[in-house]
Amino acid sequence: MLEEALEHLVRGIVAHPDDRGIVAHPDDVRVASRMLRRGNVLEVRVHPDDLGKVIGRGGRTARALRTVISSLAGNRHVRIDLLETGEVR
Repeated sequence: MLEEALEHLVRGIVAHPDDRGIVAHPDDVRVASRMLRRGNVLEVRVHPDDLGKVIGRGGRTARALRTVISSLAGNRHVRIDLLETGEVR
């Protein structure tokens, strides 16, 4: 459920037109979940041109995404990593 919610939010951010009319890549958004000892890690992969949109000015958008997902997760620990599409981890 968290993966779908996060993917929906990020696609909405990426698909929203910016001031310069830059074409976004909402189809390149991918969210993968991994379990670690300390909780879930949600890896969000976006096109390199859209990474700045998802992070936001001063990290505000990324912080807001983390706040929303943390509230949906309840007591579970969830970490969100933002990566470019081709970045290897």
